[in-house]
Amino acid sequence: MAQATRSRPPVSLLATDGKTHPLQEALVVVTLVLGALAFVTAMFHSLHLISSWAGLIGILTAAYGQYVSVTTRERFPLIIGLGASAIGFFLGMAHGGLFGGVVG
Repeated sequence: MAQATRSRPPVSLLATDGKTHPLQEALVVVTLVLGALAFVTAMFHSLHLISSWAGLIGILTAAYGQYVSVTTRERFPLIIGLGASAIGFFLGMAHGGLFGGVVG
């Protein structure tokens, strides 16, 4: 009996089920970038507007990414980005908030 050779479909870097997930991968990248931006800018008191807004958008992006994620390899970096975004958001809020010094 001859064995049928199975050709492997193109595997996405973040998918373990052999299918591509472009929306989920884009959400992972956006969440990680926003999380890194929020975390780094939170270390500087005068950049609280950037850290708080990037953190807030990163939290929302990560939450939606978790909602639509399919594989564990997508969920893991989303949680890392969510944590960095949350830290940046909270420190940005402590340093002046979303509108601190601009409105009011």
